[in-house]
Amino acid sequence: MRPNKDDSAKKQLDLEQYIPALVTSLSNKLSAGASNCYRKYFNIGVIEWRVLAMLKVESDISANRICQVIGLDKAAVSRALKQLQASGYVSFVKDQQDGRSSLVRLTHQGANLHDRVFVVALEREKLLLNEVSEYELAVLVNLLNKLNSNVKRANAYEPDL
Repeated sequence: MRPNKDDSAKKQLDLEQYIPALVTSLSNKLSAGASNCYRKYFNIGVIEWRVLAMLKVESDISANRICQVIGLDKAAVSRALKQLQASGYVSFVKDQQDGRSSLVRLTHQGANLHDRVFVVALEREKLLLNEVSEYELAVLVNLLNKLNSNVKRANAYEPDL
């Protein structure tokens, strides 16, 4: 029996309601805009900015730790760290507990760059949140935190085919 027209219509994503598509689209658009802005005014991309921001929060950490926290793959973080090091924004020190590993920290120049980009990042966030009430923002942050905590479960799902 052939599915009728209504059945096949039900088997397609509603991209205006499908949460992964909405989150991905928003993230991609924000990342592209941030990267354009940061490259134009600071000569770094959004990935370099994310690394700088992470290092401002937590210093003397491994590249793996950066990957874990900000959710980027090792190759992207490695490229960003090489660029940031070449520009004098980060430095590497030997890990005292594991002599095979290096830890990353911001240089004085890197901290200064972070502080300049930080002002722009907050202004971009302010523009994004225009017309979002404090209540809506609290709900959004709560929901995003819940979704973030469910990512591991969703990514571990294996369909029974």
